[in-house]
Amino acid sequence: MDSSSGKVCHSNMISGSVYALLAGFLGAAASLSAKLSLGADYLRDMCESGLSGWTQTHGGTSACDWLHIPLRLLCGGLLFTCNAVMWTFFSKALRHCSSSARATVTTTASNFVSSAVLGWLIFGESHAALWWAGISLTLCGLLVLHGSAPRTHSPEEGKKDK
Repeated sequence: MDSSSGKVCHSNMISGSVYALLAGFLGAAASLSAKLSLGADYLRDMCESGLSGWTQTHGGTSACDWLHIPLRLLCGGLLFTCNAVMWTFFSKALRHCSSSARATVTTTASNFVSSAVLGWLIFGESHAALWWAGISLTLCGLLVLHGSAPRTHSPEEGKKDK
C-alpha cells in the first residue's frame, strides 16, 4: 500500500466518523422534535414564556392557544426529516468507517451526548451521576475502538491455514 492510498483510507475513516457524529446528533434532534410535537404542552409553555406581554389578542385569547398547533406540525415534519437524513448519514458512516462497530458506537455516543445537551438547553433536564458515569464508559470504549487499527489478513495467512 502506498502513502496516497493510506491517505485516502484515513480520510474515509475521518469522514465516516463525521457522518456517524452527525447521524447521532440528528437522531437526538428527531427525538427532540417528537417530544415537542407529541409531548405535553411544551410548545404552548415556550410560546407563552417567549411572547409574554405580546400574546393577548381579540376576545382575551392568547396567540399561543392556536400557535402551538402549527408549531407541533412543524416539529412533526422535522421528526421525519431528521430521521431520514440521520439514516442517510448512518449509511454513509457504515460505508466509510473501517468497521460497522466503529460507526455504530460513534453514532450511539453522539446521540447520547447530543440528547443530554439538547435536553438541558431546551427542557432544563439534568442527569444523575450514574448516567454520566455510563456515558463516560461509552466514550472511553469509543476512544479504544477508534485507537485500534483495523485488522487485515494477508493472502499468505490464508494459505498457512490450508
